[in-house]
Amino acid sequence: MTLLETDRPTLDLEDIVESAAAALEGAPTLEVIRWAVATFGDRICLTSSMSDAALLHLVSKVKPGIDVLFVDTGYHFAETIGTRDAVEAVYPVNVINVTPSRTVEEQEAALGPRLFGRNPDLCCHLRKVEPLGRALEGYMAWFSGIRRDETASRRDRKVVEWDRKRGMVKVNPILDWTQKQMDDYIEDNGVLVNPLHYDGYPSIGCAPCTRPVEPGEDPRSGRWAGMGKTECGIHL
Repeated sequence: MTLLETDRPTLDLEDIVESAAAALEGAPTLEVIRWAVATFGDRICLTSSMSDAALLHLVSKVKPGIDVLFVDTGYHFAETIGTRDAVEAVYPVNVINVTPSRTVEEQEAALGPRLFGRNPDLCCHLRKVEPLGRALEGYMAWFSGIRRDETASRRDRKVVEWDRKRGMVKVNPILDWTQKQMDDYIEDNGVLVNPLHYDGYPSIGCAPCTRPVEPGEDPRSGRWAGMGKTECGIHL
């Protein structure tokens, strides 16, 4: 039984967010995860881009068998698909492959080739944002692996927040982690990592829109390089 099932039937999720955001700000990561699992039970899932398995390693300690949503855009690197398959084999999680409503070929037939180069916002919406939105409809909350040190748009995020666009709760357990904390956790726990990280890709998206970065460059500068874009839209 979750905390939601023991509370009043008309409990407002936004009230939960407000109180939890204040109570859990600065709390240890596992405390945040335990709160979310105790509150939402099977109505919480985790999303992963398969850049690394750090967050799902953490969450699966508290909730083995949790649903992990992976959006297969049709444009991923082979290494990303391989990481997804390895995660499914190694960790006690239920990987759910989420796909867009159109294949790449169907999208190109309808909208023309290389939409990612002509209109990257629309391409991201069709191949990432919209499919994930559909997949999240069966849940009340989701775990995200965003961190404040990644982009300027993430610096004011909260560890528990109301996802107004989707009408659900978003939980960001590693929001305050630094890259060093992430690297140390991965090394100390033997966490699976997308092999592209070792080839100069500190931030990994779809293959046509991601390039390796040089030492000293912003880690996310290889995403949508030259397009004036820093987010796919999932976290906006």
